[in-house]
Amino acid sequence: MCEQTPPNAAPTTADSARGDIGRRIAQRREEMGLTREETASRAGTAPGYVRYLEEQSTAMPGTAVLIRLADVLGTSVAALRGGDADLPAGIGRAADHPELVELGAEECRTRLSTHGVGRIAMDTPDGPTIVPLNYTVIDGAVLFRTAPDAVPAKAVGAHVAFEVDHIDEALSQGWSVLIRGFARAVTDPDAVRRLTELAYSGPWAGGERDVWVRLEPAEITGRRIAVR
Repeated sequence: MCEQTPPNAAPTTADSARGDIGRRIAQRREEMGLTREETASRAGTAPGYVRYLEEQSTAMPGTAVLIRLADVLGTSVAALRGGDADLPAGIGRAADHPELVELGAEECRTRLSTHGVGRIAMDTPDGPTIVPLNYTVIDGAVLFRTAPDAVPAKAVGAHVAFEVDHIDEALSQGWSVLIRGFARAVTDPDAVRRLTELAYSGPWAGGERDVWVRLEPAEITGRRIAVR
């Protein structure tokens, strides 16, 4: 495919990995703090082509341009194609001289941001359990939705831990934030209505998950792996 924006791109058959290349390019570009113009210039292509790749789900860039984009974005062609989507984070090699840095409470809150996916750890009748879930930060507290009979609902009325992290395979860097606190169910109708309005998205797991759980941080700590 020529590296220009197709004037009338016709729909083509593409598998899910190829269809998601544009979203992976856009996400990695934003993580690197690059504009489309900067990315295109460094990759030796046109900004319009980068936009086409990011916005058209059927875009199928050639290997040559993917190699250049992966180099610019500090990642790999396999990662852009989604080849590592089912692998755990952290399979890359450690840096030569890593340094573990403690994060202050304010930086922890900044990295926690407003929403994302984290892991909640709790005691259950079957023993210690950790499950992933998507969360929202509102008024400084971590909130999530679950179903009454789902595992995360067992956090209600208990002291729990909640962890969020990010791994940058290309740069061998990463960070994690750990919260400890007491989980409570939110039952006030007005509060539930407000949380539903402010939530970034619904639960990724889908289904009827209308139990809101609030985790007020009693302790927040974090660490970052830096490369000297």
